[in-house]
Amino acid sequence: MSTQTVSGLTVAQLLLKYLQLEGVTKIFGIPGGAVKTVLSELALQQDSFTYVVCRQETGAAYMAEGYARVTGGPGVVLVTSGPGATNALTGVMNGHVDGHPIVLITGEVPEQLWGKGFLQEGIDGDVDVNAIYQAATAFSEIVTHPNNFQTIFTAALRAALSLPNQTVHVSLPDDIAGTAVPECQFPASPSVYRAVPACRDPQGTQGAFESIIAASYPLIFLGNGCRRALQNPQLLKSFISFVEKFQIPVMTTPDAKGIFPESHPLSLRSYGMGASTWSLSYADGPSHDALLIVASKLDECSAVGEYVLGPDLWSASLMPGKGGPVIQVDLNQRSIGKVFPISRGIVAEAGLFLADLCALGRSYSIDAVLASKIAQRFETMAELKINLPAMDNPAQYQSDAVPIMPAAVMKAIHDGLPSGSHIFVDSGNCVGWSMNYLAVDPPTTVNIALGMGAMGWSVGAVIGAKLAAPGLACVSITGDGAFLMNGSELATAAAHEAGAIFVVLNDNDLSMVSQGMKVLFPQNQTDFRQLYRLGNPDLKKYSEALGADAFDVHSPADMRSALTAALSQAEMHRKPQVIIAHIDKTPLPPYYNRKTQPTYL
Repeated sequence: MSTQTVSGLTVAQLLLKYLQLEGVTKIFGIPGGAVKTVLSELALQQDSFTYVVCRQETGAAYMAEGYARVTGGPGVVLVTSGPGATNALTGVMNGHVDGHPIVLITGEVPEQLWGKGFLQEGIDGDVDVNAIYQAATAFSEIVTHPNNFQTIFTAALRAALSLPNQTVHVSLPDDIAGTAVPECQFPASPSVYRAVPACRDPQGTQGAFESIIAASYPLIFLGNGCRRALQNPQLLKSFISFVEKFQIPVMTTPDAKGIFPESHPLSLRSYGMGASTWSLSYADGPSHDALLIVASKLDECSAVGEYVLGPDLWSASLMPGKGGPVIQVDLNQRSIGKVFPISRGIVAEAGLFLADLCALGRSYSIDAVLASKIAQRFETMAELKINLPAMDNPAQYQSDAVPIMPAAVMKAIHDGLPSGSHIFVDSGNCVGWSMNYLAVDPPTTVNIALGMGAMGWSVGAVIGAKLAAPGLACVSITGDGAFLMNGSELATAAAHEAGAIFVVLNDNDLSMVSQGMKVLFPQNQTDFRQLYRLGNPDLKKYSEALGADAFDVHSPADMRSALTAALSQAEMHRKPQVIIAHIDKTPLPPYYNRKTQPTYL
C-alpha cells in the first residue's frame, strides 16, 4: 500500500515521522521555547534522532549542509523563533546558493499571541521571519493549522530534494506542534509525495556528440551539477572510457574539483579561481575548437581564467577558437546561455545526459580521419603535461622552508590523507592554495562553497560531515580568520565525539584582503597587513579549551607528523583535531599573480 491511516499523532510527531522516512538521524540547532513541543518529542525518540546542540545557529546550518553533502539526503536545522531564525539565515542562504537540501524548521510563538509583542515573535512582529526566508530560500511557509501541516511539509521536502537541490523553511507555531491530527494518510515511502526529475534530450545529445566528434580539439567542462551523477562508479567508469576513446580533455569548475580523477592523463584539473596551469593553458589557448559545458552556472569563480572580456571579467578566451560550437547542458534552462552565447542548449539531467553521451560513444566506429585527430589530441595533452607543471609554483610545493609554505601544507595533505576522505575548503586564500595545489581522485571529495563565499563555513560543515561519516577522514582547510568565526563549534564536535580535523593556515591576518588590497591599489603605499590583523590569539590553547587536540606546526616535517597523529587520534579518541600551520606570509596565492584577480575581497 502507498499510504497507511494513522490517528492521534501530534504535528510534532508527524514531523519526526516524515524525517525518519527521509532517512534523517541527525538534527542540528539550538533549543528554545518556541520549539519546546518538538524538543519534548525528540527527547522521547533518542533511539531514532540525535539533536546536535550547536554553539550558534549559523554553525548549525553549516553542519546541516556538510551532513547533506555526505549523505545525499536533507540536512535538517531546528531552531527557535526570532533571533534563532535570523541567526540561521547566513548558513541556510549559503546552502541554497550552492544547491544543497537544507530543511530549516523554526519555532514560532502561539498564534493567539501574534502581534502582541510576545518575546521572540518572528512572524507578526517587527521582523517577519517568513518574509525573510521567502526572499532567501526556494520555499518558506507557515503552518497555520494541524490540517495543513502535511501539505506544507511535503511541499517543502519536494522543493528541497528535487534537482537541483534547494533549501527550504517551515515555520511551526508551538501550539500547532502540540495539537493532534485526528486522522491522516501517511506515505509508505517518499516516492508517494515527491519525484526526482529525469529529463533527457536524445536529439540534443546526438547533436552535441556530433559537434565534439567533428572538432579537432574539443574540451569538456564539468560543473558541480555532475557530482552526484559521477559518484555512481559505473557512470564514472563509462565516462572515463568515453573520453579515453576519443582523447577529449576534461576540466572542472572549482566546486566540482575531483569529480573526474585529477591524476588521469586527460584531466586538466580545475578551471576558474585558483585554476591549474593546465586548464588555463588549454582553455585559454588558441587550440580548442569546441566546448561542452555540463551542469555549471558559470559564475565568476568558475568561469574566470587568465584573460578577460571587458568589464564583465568572464573569460572570453574560454570560448572556442575559430567560431567553434559552445554546447551547454543544464537541468535548469535559466542557466543556459546566461553568461556566454551558445550554439546549442540542452535541458537535461547531468547523469542522464552523460549516460546517453557515453552510449553514443560506445557504438561509434572511428574512421581514419578521426583516428588522426585522436592521435593529435593525445600528443597535445602529453606535450602540455611534459612542458608545464599543473601548479603555479612547484618549488613552493616541494619546499622544506620554515615557516612552512602554504603550498607545502597542501602537499602534506595530499600525501597524508587516505582515499575516501572528505575535504572542506573554506573561503579566503585557502581556496587558491587548495584548488591549485591539491590533486584529487574519487572517492576522495573536495567540498567548497563559493556561491556566497561565507567565511567559517567549512568549520561547521566538516563537523556535520564527520557525524554523517564517522568512519572516514573529514578535514577542514581554513584560514585563521575563518576559523575564529566559528571555532566555538569545536565544543559541539567534542560533545558529540566527532573527530573532524581542522588545518588552519595561521598568519594573524585576513590575508585575502590585505594582499588583495595591495594588488588592486598598487599606488596606495599603506601597509595593509597592519590593518587587518587578528590579535595573534593562541589558537592551540583556544582549541584545547574547547575540547580538541591541537598541534602547532612550522615546517613540512611538523605538518606531516601532525597530520598522521591527528588521523590516528581522531579515530582513537573520537575528538576534534586542530593543526595550526604557521605559514610564510609572503607568497601570493595563485590568482593575484595572474592577469585577473577576484573582484571581491
